[in-house]
Amino acid sequence: MTQPAAEDDQGAQGFLSHLVELRSRLLYAIAAWLLLALALIPFGNRLYALLAVPFRATLPEGAQMIAIDPASPFFTPLKLSFFAALVIAMPWILYQLWAFVAPGLYRHEQKLAMPLLVSSTLLFYLGCAFAYYLVLPVVFGFMQAVAPEGVEVMTDISRYLDFVLVIFLAFGVTFEVPVATVILVALGWVTVEQLKAARSYMIVAAFVIAAVLTPPDIVSQLLLAIPMCVLYEIGIVAARLVVRGNKASG
Repeated sequence: MTQPAAEDDQGAQGFLSHLVELRSRLLYAIAAWLLLALALIPFGNRLYALLAVPFRATLPEGAQMIAIDPASPFFTPLKLSFFAALVIAMPWILYQLWAFVAPGLYRHEQKLAMPLLVSSTLLFYLGCAFAYYLVLPVVFGFMQAVAPEGVEVMTDISRYLDFVLVIFLAFGVTFEVPVATVILVALGWVTVEQLKAARSYMIVAAFVIAAVLTPPDIVSQLLLAIPMCVLYEIGIVAARLVVRGNKASG
């Protein structure tokens, strides 16, 4: 066997081993998600009742939510169980991602990657909690206040779930802004000075993104845009600390 042929065989074996490793990590992540979903399915109705608290608290006395689709009382809690399982399993899923890519990272990259994974998970949970405890009560209260006279505000349970999940995802992803800025600076794609110079553009972008991701009311848009601007400033501070740490270690 010639030398180039031997190198090709080694490269093919290495590629196959990476595929096997990736498959194993994906199976671990999916298995954890499905097991959690199966465990949560019996509690789907309780989870939905908890999720509906912000909306039901704003309903007039005697009013309630409705189910337009005959199958929605079954499928809506089921859908919520799978989503809740995904959120709960996210640390384990991110760990599987970390375990797959960690061997190919340099030591200083490994030191930075783990804090970023932990902080990104915590920030996502914080964004969902912010949406649940602050944003949703304010938004639903605003909707009730602006409803025309004689109109009773009710909602289908399936549409309510879709609405709330969009809000959760919007705020969960938005709260990742500090992590994104740190990654951009760590990769050398931007500098801290460039981030500071782009502050005014970021403010405009925050309100545009809020207008796209949130319902068409000014309250929810402000509640998304303002935290995004604050988180951008936090990201600049965190990126500056990372730069200083790299200079000190270098």
